[in-house]
Amino acid sequence: MAGFCETIVGVRADRLVAILLLLQQREQVTAAEVARELEISERTARRDLDALTMAGVPVYSVRGRGGGWRLVGGARTDLSGLTAGEARALFLVAGSASAATPAVNAALRKLVQALPEPFRVDAEAAASSLIVDAQRWGSSRVERRDPPFLDELQDAVIRGVQVRLGYVDRDGVETERTVHPLGIVAKGPTWYLVSDTDAGRRTFRIDRVSSVSSTADPVRRPDGFDLAESWREIADEVDRKRTPLEVQAVCAPDGIGLLRMVLGDRLDVGGTTADGGIDVAIRGHNEYAVAGELAGLAEWLEVTGPPEVRDRLASIGAELTERYG
Repeated sequence: MAGFCETIVGVRADRLVAILLLLQQREQVTAAEVARELEISERTARRDLDALTMAGVPVYSVRGRGGGWRLVGGARTDLSGLTAGEARALFLVAGSASAATPAVNAALRKLVQALPEPFRVDAEAAASSLIVDAQRWGSSRVERRDPPFLDELQDAVIRGVQVRLGYVDRDGVETERTVHPLGIVAKGPTWYLVSDTDAGRRTFRIDRVSSVSSTADPVRRPDGFDLAESWREIADEVDRKRTPLEVQAVCAPDGIGLLRMVLGDRLDVGGTTADGGIDVAIRGHNEYAVAGELAGLAEWLEVTGPPEVRDRLASIGAELTERYG
């Protein structure tokens, strides 16, 4: 199943779900039809179809005139060739896309109905148990790796059971506690467990988990809990703590793309000013760090506040002039 997951991760999960649905609904599809339906290139469509084949999904190509791609056994296979574990793996990955658009949510619901009855409960639970947040915290380019106990914690989330968790905090202190697993989040290269505890909602880095022991006790889920919404609140809170300073500025229209590339989700774009500029807000750690970042963007950006950042930029400018002027 590891090969299945690795291949699926390499392709957008919502596209794979859509292709599987097309294969179910039609006796045969061509790469051109897939490209037209999904608004992608034929090259991308062929790559996605090949990815399904390599992942072990029962898809094969028919060569020659009138050829295309089919599911083994015909269009009514209904994906029943998937094992329970493979079905869960597909929905764990597709669950990361399910929070993105209503269309993907609809596709997932249809695919759930196509699964054999024994797999549906696990598939429905898996589809809502995982979030993938591609935006990294910091500048690390470390690749995402599955930490120990990830499978055990995913299983506890899907089965809805409490776990006894051993955990080592950032200071190296190890504790043990009983938690109510609510969901798994991949944030950049790091995996997190979102849980309810006696002290309220808590988030644990899974690579710091030292032991997991499942119990027979059911999870206590807060009323109206939604993993995607909960993670947005958690991520926003962490971002505010990491970047407490907000800088106001006006950007030239042709510089917005560069600012997005450099600043990522620390940039908020506002409306257009009377002279054609664009109001922006930029979050940073402190005036020294953010002024150092923005000094190289002076061609496109005028900082309007706070004064401490303007003063620091003026100081940087004076130092540069003295050294290079």
